Amino acid sequence: MTAPLDLVIMAAGKGTRMKSRLPKVLQRLAGRPLLGHVLSTAAQLDARSAVVVTGHGADQVETAMAAACQGGSMALKFVRQEPQLGTGHAVQQAVPALAGDGMVIVLSGDVPLTQADTLRALVDAADGQRLALLTVRLPDPTGYGRIVRGEDGTVQRIVEQKDANDAQRAIQEIYSGIMAVPARHLAGWLARLTNDNAQGEYYLTDVVAMAVADGVPVVAHCIADPVQVAGVNSPLQLAELERAHQGAQARTLMEQGVRLADPARFDLRDDPRTGRAARLACGQDVEIDVGCIFSGHVEIGEGARIGAYCSIANATIAAGAVLHPYTHVDGEKAGVSVGEGALVGPFARLRPGAQLGREVHIGNFVEVKNSVLADGAKANHLAYLGDATVGERVNYGAGSITANYDGVNKHRTVIEADVHIGSNCVLVAPVTIGAGGTVGGGSTVTKSTEPGVLTVSRGRQVSITSWKRPVKLPKS
Repeated sequence: MTAPLDLVIMAAGKGTRMKSRLPKVLQRLAGRPLLGHVLSTAAQLDARSAVVVTGHGADQVETAMAAACQGGSMALKFVRQEPQLGTGHAVQQAVPALAGDGMVIVLSGDVPLTQADTLRALVDAADGQRLALLTVRLPDPTGYGRIVRGEDGTVQRIVEQKDANDAQRAIQEIYSGIMAVPARHLAGWLARLTNDNAQGEYYLTDVVAMAVADGVPVVAHCIADPVQVAGVNSPLQLAELERAHQGAQARTLMEQGVRLADPARFDLRDDPRTGRAARLACGQDVEIDVGCIFSGHVEIGEGARIGAYCSIANATIAAGAVLHPYTHVDGEKAGVSVGEGALVGPFARLRPGAQLGREVHIGNFVEVKNSVLADGAKANHLAYLGDATVGERVNYGAGSITANYDGVNKHRTVIEADVHIGSNCVLVAPVTIGAGGTVGGGSTVTKSTEPGVLTVSRGRQVSITSWKRPVKLPKS
Protein backbone atom coordinates (compact mmCIF):
# COMPACT_ATOMS: atom_id res chain seq x y z
CA MET A 1 0.00 0.00 0.00
CA THR A 2 1.86 3.07 -1.27
CA ALA A 3 -0.91 5.68 -1.34
CA PRO A 4 -1.67 7.47 1.95
CA LEU A 5 -4.27 5.59 3.96
CA ASP A 6 -6.89 6.97 6.32
CA LEU A 7 -9.58 5.10 8.21
CA VAL A 8 -13.12 6.00 9.16
CA ILE A 9 -14.53 3.90 11.99
CA MET A 10 -18.26 4.10 12.67
CA ALA A 11 -18.84 3.88 16.43
CA ALA A 12 -21.96 5.95 17.10
CA GLY A 13 -24.55 3.22 17.64
CA LYS A 14 -26.40 2.74 20.90
CA GLY A 15 -26.46 -1.05 20.86
CA THR A 16 -29.98 -1.39 22.22
CA ARG A 17 -29.92 -5.18 22.07
CA MET A 18 -26.90 -5.30 24.37
CA LYS A 19 -29.19 -4.04 27.16
CA SER A 20 -26.23 -2.33 28.82
CA ARG A 21 -25.38 1.15 30.08
CA LEU A 22 -21.97 0.73 28.47
CA PRO A 23 -21.75 1.89 24.84
CA LYS A 24 -21.68 -1.09 22.50
CA VAL A 25 -18.19 -0.43 21.14
CA LEU A 26 -16.80 -0.49 24.70
CA GLN A 27 -18.13 -3.98 25.41
CA ARG A 28 -15.11 -6.21 25.94
CA LEU A 29 -13.97 -9.17 23.90
CA ALA A 30 -10.92 -10.99 25.33
CA GLY A 31 -10.52 -8.15 27.83
CA ARG A 32 -10.36 -5.43 25.16
CA PRO A 33 -13.16 -3.10 23.98
CA LEU A 34 -14.59 -3.97 20.59
CA LEU A 35 -13.42 -0.63 19.24
CA GLY A 36 -10.00 -1.28 20.74
CA HIS A 37 -9.68 -4.39 18.58
CA VAL A 38 -10.51 -2.35 15.48
CA LEU A 39 -7.99 0.37 16.36
CA SER A 40 -5.33 -2.24 17.11
CA THR A 41 -5.82 -3.70 13.64
CA ALA A 42 -5.76 -0.21 12.15
CA ALA A 43 -2.41 0.49 13.80
CA GLN A 44 -0.92 -2.47 11.91
CA LEU A 45 -1.76 -0.86 8.56
CA ASP A 46 0.58 2.13 8.87
CA ALA A 47 -2.44 4.37 8.41
CA ARG A 48 -1.99 8.12 8.50
CA SER A 49 -5.07 8.67 10.66
CA ALA A 50 -8.15 7.02 12.08
CA VAL A 51 -11.31 9.11 12.37
CA VAL A 52 -13.75 7.60 14.86
CA VAL A 53 -17.37 8.68 14.46
CA THR A 54 -19.00 8.70 17.90
CA GLY A 55 -22.54 9.32 19.04
CA HIS A 56 -24.12 7.35 21.86
CA GLY A 57 -21.86 7.63 24.92
CA ALA A 58 -19.44 9.75 22.91
CA ASP A 59 -17.57 11.22 25.88
CA GLN A 60 -17.03 7.78 27.40
CA VAL A 61 -15.92 6.24 24.11
CA GLU A 62 -13.53 9.07 23.25
CA THR A 63 -11.94 9.12 26.71
CA ALA A 64 -11.41 5.37 26.75
CA MET A 65 -9.94 5.15 23.27
CA ALA A 66 -7.72 8.22 23.58
CA ALA A 67 -6.16 6.69 26.70
CA ALA A 68 -5.74 3.28 25.08
CA CYS A 69 -4.09 4.64 21.92
CA GLN A 70 -1.55 7.00 23.48
CA GLY A 71 1.91 6.87 21.96
CA GLY A 72 0.99 5.43 18.57
CA SER A 73 2.13 6.89 15.25
CA MET A 74 -1.39 6.90 13.80
CA ALA A 75 -3.28 10.16 14.39
CA LEU A 76 -6.53 9.46 16.24
CA LYS A 77 -9.40 11.88 15.64
CA PHE A 78 -13.00 11.95 16.85
CA VAL A 79 -16.07 13.45 15.23
CA ARG A 80 -19.67 13.39 16.44
CA GLN A 81 -22.74 12.07 14.63
CA GLU A 82 -25.77 13.71 16.21
CA PRO A 83 -28.38 12.58 15.44
CA GLN A 84 -27.58 9.16 13.95
CA LEU A 85 -29.10 9.14 10.46
CA GLY A 86 -27.42 6.11 8.93
CA THR A 87 -24.03 4.89 7.80
CA GLY A 88 -23.71 7.39 4.96
CA HIS A 89 -24.48 10.23 7.33
CA ALA A 90 -21.84 8.87 9.73
CA VAL A 91 -19.10 8.94 7.12
CA GLN A 92 -20.22 12.43 6.03
CA GLN A 93 -19.27 13.68 9.50
CA ALA A 94 -15.75 12.31 9.04
CA VAL A 95 -15.02 13.94 5.67
CA PRO A 96 -13.81 17.30 7.07
CA ALA A 97 -11.26 15.44 9.21
CA LEU A 98 -9.80 13.56 6.21
CA ALA A 99 -6.89 14.80 4.12
CA GLY A 100 -8.75 14.20 0.86
CA ASP A 101 -6.08 12.18 -0.91
CA GLY A 102 -5.06 8.53 -0.98
CA MET A 103 -7.42 5.76 0.10
CA VAL A 104 -10.03 5.58 2.84
CA ILE A 105 -11.11 2.36 4.54
CA VAL A 106 -14.52 2.48 6.20
CA LEU A 107 -14.84 0.13 9.19
CA SER A 108 -17.38 -0.61 11.91
CA GLY A 109 -16.41 -0.30 15.55
CA ASP A 110 -18.45 -3.37 16.48
CA VAL A 111 -16.69 -5.72 14.01
CA PRO A 112 -13.61 -6.64 16.05
CA LEU A 113 -11.89 -9.58 14.37
CA THR A 114 -11.04 -8.38 10.87
CA GLN A 115 -7.39 -9.17 10.21
CA ALA A 116 -4.88 -6.61 9.02
CA ASP A 117 -3.85 -8.82 6.09
CA THR A 118 -7.47 -8.88 4.93
CA LEU A 119 -7.61 -5.09 4.90
CA ARG A 120 -4.29 -4.88 3.07
CA ALA A 121 -5.69 -7.20 0.41
CA LEU A 122 -8.80 -5.02 0.17
CA VAL A 123 -6.71 -1.91 -0.45
CA ASP A 124 -4.62 -3.79 -2.99
CA ALA A 125 -7.85 -4.76 -4.79
CA ALA A 126 -8.84 -1.09 -4.93
CA ASP A 127 -5.44 -0.24 -6.44
CA GLY A 128 -5.99 3.46 -5.83
CA GLN A 129 -8.61 3.67 -8.58
CA ARG A 130 -11.48 1.36 -7.66
CA LEU A 131 -14.13 1.10 -5.00
CA ALA A 132 -13.40 -2.20 -3.23
CA LEU A 133 -15.96 -4.00 -1.07
CA LEU A 134 -15.17 -6.68 1.49
CA THR A 135 -17.71 -9.46 1.04
CA VAL A 136 -18.43 -12.98 2.27
CA ARG A 137 -20.90 -15.69 1.31
CA LEU A 138 -23.25 -16.85 4.07
CA PRO A 139 -25.67 -19.80 4.08
CA ASP A 140 -28.13 -17.52 5.88
CA PRO A 141 -27.57 -13.90 4.79
CA THR A 142 -30.60 -12.52 6.66
CA GLY A 143 -30.08 -8.97 7.85
CA TYR A 144 -27.17 -8.11 5.56
CA GLY A 145 -26.95 -6.01 2.41
CA ARG A 146 -26.76 -8.20 -0.71
CA ILE A 147 -24.18 -7.81 -3.47
CA VAL A 148 -26.05 -7.41 -6.76
CA ARG A 149 -23.98 -8.27 -9.83
CA GLY A 150 -24.63 -7.70 -13.51
CA GLU A 151 -24.74 -10.41 -16.16
CA ASP A 152 -20.99 -10.02 -16.64
CA GLY A 153 -20.37 -10.61 -12.93
CA THR A 154 -19.40 -7.05 -12.09
CA VAL A 155 -20.75 -5.46 -8.91
CA GLN A 156 -23.64 -3.12 -9.68
CA ARG A 157 -25.01 -2.14 -6.28
CA ILE A 158 -25.78 -3.21 -2.73
CA VAL A 159 -29.38 -3.74 -1.65
CA GLU A 160 -30.17 -3.61 2.05
CA GLN A 161 -32.29 -6.38 3.56
CA LYS A 162 -35.37 -4.21 4.11
CA ASP A 163 -35.26 -2.87 0.55
CA ALA A 164 -34.55 -6.21 -1.18
CA ASN A 165 -37.06 -8.19 -3.22
CA ASP A 166 -37.35 -11.97 -2.97
CA ALA A 167 -34.81 -12.64 -5.71
CA GLN A 168 -32.29 -10.30 -4.11
CA ARG A 169 -32.84 -11.81 -0.67
CA ALA A 170 -31.85 -15.18 -2.12
CA ILE A 171 -28.35 -13.83 -2.87
CA GLN A 172 -25.81 -15.28 -0.43
CA GLU A 173 -22.93 -12.87 -1.06
CA ILE A 174 -23.23 -10.06 1.46
CA TYR A 175 -21.51 -6.76 2.08
CA SER A 176 -19.52 -6.80 5.30
CA GLY A 177 -19.81 -3.07 6.02
CA ILE A 178 -16.13 -2.58 5.13
CA MET A 179 -15.01 -0.79 1.98
CA ALA A 180 -11.93 0.90 0.54
CA VAL A 181 -12.66 3.99 -1.52
CA PRO A 182 -10.48 6.57 -3.30
CA ALA A 183 -10.63 9.69 -1.16
CA ARG A 184 -11.03 11.97 -4.18
CA HIS A 185 -14.45 10.43 -4.94
CA LEU A 186 -15.76 10.00 -1.41
CA ALA A 187 -16.98 13.51 -0.55
CA GLY A 188 -18.84 13.93 -3.84
CA TRP A 189 -20.63 10.62 -3.57
CA LEU A 190 -21.62 11.28 0.04
CA ALA A 191 -23.06 14.68 -0.93
CA ARG A 192 -25.41 12.96 -3.39
CA LEU A 193 -26.89 10.51 -0.87
CA THR A 194 -30.63 10.62 -0.17
CA ASN A 195 -32.76 8.94 2.47
CA ASP A 196 -35.38 7.66 0.04
CA ASN A 197 -35.55 4.11 1.42
CA ALA A 198 -37.50 1.94 3.85
CA GLN A 199 -35.42 3.09 6.81
CA GLY A 200 -35.41 6.79 5.98
CA GLU A 201 -31.63 6.77 6.45
CA TYR A 202 -28.60 7.77 4.40
CA TYR A 203 -27.02 4.48 3.31
CA LEU A 204 -23.29 4.39 2.65
CA THR A 205 -23.97 1.42 0.38
CA ASP A 206 -25.66 3.74 -2.14
CA VAL A 207 -22.22 4.98 -3.20
CA VAL A 208 -21.74 1.68 -5.05
CA ALA A 209 -24.41 2.53 -7.62
CA MET A 210 -22.95 6.05 -7.88
CA ALA A 211 -19.51 4.62 -8.62
CA VAL A 212 -20.95 2.41 -11.35
CA ALA A 213 -22.80 5.39 -12.85
CA ASP A 214 -19.61 7.48 -12.75
CA GLY A 215 -17.58 4.77 -14.46
CA VAL A 216 -15.48 3.98 -11.40
CA PRO A 217 -14.86 0.21 -11.27
CA VAL A 218 -16.33 -1.62 -8.27
CA VAL A 219 -14.65 -4.83 -7.14
CA ALA A 220 -15.49 -7.30 -4.40
CA HIS A 221 -12.82 -8.96 -2.29
CA CYS A 222 -14.64 -12.05 -1.04
CA ILE A 223 -13.17 -13.87 1.96
CA ALA A 224 -13.94 -17.36 3.25
CA ASP A 225 -13.97 -16.63 6.99
CA PRO A 226 -17.23 -15.01 8.16
CA VAL A 227 -15.85 -14.49 11.67
CA GLN A 228 -13.65 -11.69 10.33
CA VAL A 229 -16.69 -9.62 9.37
CA ALA A 230 -19.07 -10.66 12.14
CA GLY A 231 -20.55 -7.80 14.15
CA VAL A 232 -21.75 -7.66 17.73
CA ASN A 233 -25.32 -6.62 18.42
CA SER A 234 -26.26 -8.80 21.41
CA PRO A 235 -24.67 -10.59 24.38
CA LEU A 236 -25.11 -13.87 22.51
CA GLN A 237 -23.19 -12.61 19.48
CA LEU A 238 -20.48 -11.24 21.77
CA ALA A 239 -20.13 -14.64 23.45
CA GLU A 240 -20.00 -16.41 20.09
CA LEU A 241 -17.21 -14.15 18.85
CA GLU A 242 -15.37 -14.55 22.16
CA ARG A 243 -15.30 -18.32 21.68
CA ALA A 244 -14.25 -17.97 18.05
CA HIS A 245 -11.40 -15.66 19.04
CA GLN A 246 -10.29 -17.85 21.94
CA GLY A 247 -10.45 -20.92 19.73
CA ALA A 248 -8.14 -19.27 17.22
CA GLN A 249 -5.66 -18.36 19.97
CA ALA A 250 -5.82 -21.90 21.33
CA ARG A 251 -5.12 -23.38 17.90
CA THR A 252 -2.09 -21.13 17.48
CA LEU A 253 -0.67 -22.27 20.82
CA MET A 254 -1.29 -25.94 20.07
CA GLU A 255 0.42 -25.57 16.70
CA GLN A 256 3.42 -24.29 18.68
CA GLY A 257 3.39 -27.45 20.80
CA VAL A 258 1.43 -26.38 23.89
CA ARG A 259 -0.72 -29.16 25.33
CA LEU A 260 -4.19 -27.77 25.97
CA ALA A 261 -6.46 -30.35 27.58
CA ASP A 262 -9.49 -28.75 25.91
CA PRO A 263 -9.04 -25.79 23.54
CA ALA A 264 -12.73 -24.94 23.97
CA ARG A 265 -12.06 -24.21 27.65
CA PHE A 266 -9.17 -21.78 27.43
CA ASP A 267 -9.03 -17.97 27.63
CA LEU A 268 -6.28 -15.46 26.89
CA ARG A 269 -7.26 -11.85 27.57
CA ASP A 270 -5.90 -8.34 27.77
CA ASP A 271 -5.49 -7.00 31.29
CA PRO A 272 -7.54 -3.77 31.32
CA ARG A 273 -6.14 -2.72 34.72
CA THR A 274 -2.57 -2.48 33.44
CA GLY A 275 -3.23 -1.98 29.73
CA ARG A 276 -1.09 -5.01 28.90
CA ALA A 277 -2.18 -6.82 25.77
CA ALA A 278 -2.75 -10.56 25.85
CA ARG A 279 0.50 -12.46 25.36
CA LEU A 280 1.22 -16.04 26.38
CA ALA A 281 4.68 -17.42 25.61
CA CYS A 282 5.27 -21.10 26.38
CA GLY A 283 8.33 -23.35 26.31
CA GLN A 284 8.32 -26.93 25.13
CA ASP A 285 6.02 -29.53 26.71
CA VAL A 286 3.89 -27.08 28.66
CA GLU A 287 0.60 -28.60 29.80
CA ILE A 288 -2.49 -26.48 30.50
CA ASP A 289 -5.59 -28.13 31.93
CA VAL A 290 -9.18 -27.02 31.37
CA GLY A 291 -10.74 -23.72 32.37
CA CYS A 292 -7.56 -21.66 32.76
CA ILE A 293 -7.60 -17.89 32.20
CA PHE A 294 -4.46 -15.96 31.24
CA SER A 295 -4.40 -12.15 31.31
CA GLY A 296 -1.78 -9.66 30.22
CA HIS A 297 1.79 -10.90 29.73
CA VAL A 298 2.41 -14.47 30.90
CA GLU A 299 5.49 -16.62 30.28
CA ILE A 300 5.56 -20.35 31.07
CA GLY A 301 8.81 -22.30 31.02
CA GLU A 302 9.57 -25.70 29.56
CA GLY A 303 7.72 -28.63 31.10
CA ALA A 304 5.61 -26.52 33.46
CA ARG A 305 2.11 -27.76 34.27
CA ILE A 306 -0.91 -25.55 34.92
CA GLY A 307 -3.79 -27.29 36.69
CA ALA A 308 -7.46 -26.87 36.00
CA TYR A 309 -9.20 -23.52 36.54
CA CYS A 310 -6.13 -21.48 37.35
CA SER A 311 -6.17 -17.72 36.78
CA ILE A 312 -2.80 -16.20 35.87
CA ALA A 313 -2.10 -12.54 35.10
CA ASN A 314 1.22 -10.81 34.39
CA ALA A 315 3.45 -13.58 35.67
CA THR A 316 6.47 -15.70 34.82
CA ILE A 317 6.30 -19.42 35.56
CA ALA A 318 9.70 -21.11 35.29
CA ALA A 319 10.53 -24.51 33.84
CA GLY A 320 9.16 -27.54 35.65
CA ALA A 321 6.92 -25.56 37.98
CA VAL A 322 3.49 -26.94 38.83
CA LEU A 323 0.43 -24.84 39.59
CA HIS A 324 -2.20 -27.11 41.06
CA PRO A 325 -5.91 -26.50 40.32
CA TYR A 326 -7.70 -23.29 41.32
CA THR A 327 -4.52 -21.32 41.93
CA HIS A 328 -4.85 -17.54 41.51
CA VAL A 329 -1.76 -15.66 40.32
CA ASP A 330 -2.16 -11.91 39.81
CA GLY A 331 0.95 -9.87 39.13
CA GLU A 332 -0.88 -6.63 38.23
CA LYS A 333 1.91 -4.12 37.46
CA ALA A 334 4.54 -5.51 39.85
CA GLY A 335 4.47 -9.02 38.40
CA VAL A 336 4.80 -12.46 39.95
CA SER A 337 7.59 -14.98 39.36
CA VAL A 338 7.51 -18.69 40.16
CA GLY A 339 10.87 -20.47 40.19
CA GLU A 340 11.97 -23.72 38.59
CA GLY A 341 10.33 -26.79 40.05
CA ALA A 342 8.15 -24.81 42.44
CA LEU A 343 4.83 -26.29 43.57
CA VAL A 344 1.91 -23.91 44.07
CA GLY A 345 -1.63 -24.69 45.20
CA PRO A 346 -4.26 -25.93 45.03
CA PHE A 347 -6.27 -22.86 46.05
CA ALA A 348 -3.17 -20.69 46.54
CA ARG A 349 -3.01 -16.97 45.86
CA LEU A 350 0.09 -15.15 44.60
CA ARG A 351 -0.35 -11.39 44.56
CA PRO A 352 1.77 -8.57 43.07
CA GLY A 353 5.45 -8.76 43.96
CA ALA A 354 5.47 -12.43 44.94
CA GLN A 355 8.81 -13.97 43.92
CA LEU A 356 9.29 -17.67 44.50
CA GLY A 357 12.69 -19.31 44.14
CA ARG A 358 13.55 -22.81 42.98
CA GLU A 359 11.50 -25.66 44.45
CA VAL A 360 9.50 -23.40 46.72
CA HIS A 361 6.27 -24.95 47.99
CA ILE A 362 3.17 -22.78 48.43
CA GLY A 363 0.24 -24.95 49.47
CA ASN A 364 -3.50 -24.71 49.78
CA PHE A 365 -4.99 -21.47 51.09
CA VAL A 366 -1.64 -19.70 51.31
CA GLU A 367 -1.44 -16.05 50.20
CA VAL A 368 1.83 -14.37 49.24
CA LYS A 369 2.13 -10.65 48.48
CA ASN A 370 5.20 -8.51 47.81
CA SER A 371 7.44 -11.19 49.27
CA VAL A 372 10.58 -13.00 48.18
CA LEU A 373 10.93 -16.69 49.05
CA ALA A 374 14.38 -18.18 48.51
CA ASP A 375 15.07 -21.66 47.15
CA GLY A 376 13.42 -24.52 49.00
CA ALA A 377 11.23 -22.41 51.30
CA LYS A 378 7.86 -23.93 52.18
CA ALA A 379 4.52 -22.60 53.34
CA ASN A 380 2.32 -25.61 52.83
CA HIS A 381 -1.08 -24.51 54.10
CA LEU A 382 -3.30 -21.82 55.58
CA ALA A 383 -0.77 -18.99 55.87
CA TYR A 384 -0.10 -15.37 54.89
CA LEU A 385 3.23 -13.88 53.84
CA GLY A 386 3.07 -10.16 53.09
CA ASP A 387 6.05 -7.82 52.71
CA ALA A 388 8.43 -10.59 53.72
CA THR A 389 11.90 -11.80 52.80
CA VAL A 390 12.14 -15.54 53.41
CA GLY A 391 15.46 -17.37 53.34
CA GLU A 392 16.39 -20.74 51.92
CA ARG A 393 14.76 -23.88 53.34
CA VAL A 394 12.46 -21.99 55.71
CA ASN A 395 9.43 -23.96 56.89
CA TYR A 396 6.47 -21.70 57.58
CA GLY A 397 3.73 -23.35 59.63
CA ALA A 398 0.01 -23.57 59.08
CA GLY A 399 -2.02 -20.62 60.30
CA SER A 400 0.98 -18.30 60.59
CA ILE A 401 0.92 -14.72 59.34
CA THR A 402 3.09 -11.67 58.98
CA ALA A 403 1.38 -8.67 60.59
CA ASN A 404 2.79 -6.17 58.12
CA TYR A 405 0.42 -3.18 58.40
CA ASP A 406 0.15 -0.81 61.35
CA GLY A 407 -2.88 0.97 59.97
CA VAL A 408 -0.80 3.57 58.13
CA ASN A 409 2.41 2.00 56.81
CA LYS A 410 3.59 -1.41 55.64
CA HIS A 411 6.60 -2.98 57.36
CA ARG A 412 8.87 -5.83 56.34
CA THR A 413 9.47 -9.19 57.97
CA VAL A 414 12.79 -10.98 57.43
CA ILE A 415 12.99 -14.73 58.05
CA GLU A 416 16.55 -15.90 57.56
CA ALA A 417 17.67 -19.27 56.18
CA ASP A 418 16.72 -22.58 57.81
CA VAL A 419 14.19 -21.07 60.20
CA HIS A 420 11.22 -23.14 61.39
CA ILE A 421 8.05 -21.16 62.10
CA GLY A 422 5.54 -23.22 64.05
CA SER A 423 1.81 -23.24 63.44
CA ASN A 424 -0.43 -20.29 64.22
CA CYS A 425 2.34 -17.75 64.77
CA VAL A 426 2.09 -13.98 64.30
CA LEU A 427 5.24 -12.15 63.23
CA VAL A 428 4.65 -8.45 63.93
CA ALA A 429 6.71 -6.39 61.49
CA PRO A 430 9.25 -4.91 61.42
CA VAL A 431 10.98 -8.01 62.77
CA THR A 432 13.81 -10.39 61.84
CA ILE A 433 14.00 -14.07 62.76
CA GLY A 434 17.66 -15.10 62.88
CA ALA A 435 19.05 -17.94 60.75
CA GLY A 436 18.41 -21.46 61.98
CA GLY A 437 16.01 -20.30 64.66
CA THR A 438 12.69 -21.82 65.67
CA VAL A 439 9.51 -20.02 66.65
CA GLY A 440 7.23 -22.18 68.76
CA GLY A 441 3.67 -22.71 67.63
CA GLY A 442 1.16 -20.11 68.74
CA SER A 443 3.79 -17.43 69.39
CA THR A 444 3.40 -13.72 68.75
CA VAL A 445 6.84 -12.32 67.94
CA THR A 446 7.31 -8.56 68.24
CA LYS A 447 11.11 -8.38 68.64
CA SER A 448 13.88 -9.67 66.42
CA THR A 449 15.53 -12.94 67.45
CA GLU A 450 19.12 -14.16 67.41
CA PRO A 451 20.24 -16.96 65.08
CA GLY A 452 19.74 -20.53 66.26
CA VAL A 453 17.46 -19.81 69.23
CA LEU A 454 14.02 -21.11 70.17
CA THR A 455 11.54 -18.30 70.62
CA VAL A 456 8.26 -18.92 72.43
CA SER A 457 5.85 -16.11 73.20
CA ARG A 458 2.42 -17.20 74.34
CA GLY A 459 0.14 -17.16 77.33
CA ARG A 460 0.69 -19.72 80.13
CA GLN A 461 -1.56 -22.76 79.81
CA VAL A 462 -3.97 -23.22 82.71
CA SER A 463 -6.27 -26.22 83.36
CA ILE A 464 -9.13 -25.48 85.78
CA THR A 465 -10.42 -28.66 87.38
CA SER A 466 -13.41 -26.99 89.06
CA TRP A 467 -14.79 -25.56 85.83
CA LYS A 468 -18.20 -26.72 84.71
CA ARG A 469 -19.59 -26.45 81.20
CA PRO A 470 -22.55 -24.01 80.98
CA VAL A 471 -25.95 -25.53 80.38
CA LYS A 472 -28.38 -24.22 77.83
CA LEU A 473 -31.13 -22.11 79.35
CA PRO A 474 -34.71 -23.08 78.51
CA LYS A 475 -36.47 -20.88 75.99
CA SER A 476 -38.88 -18.39 77.55
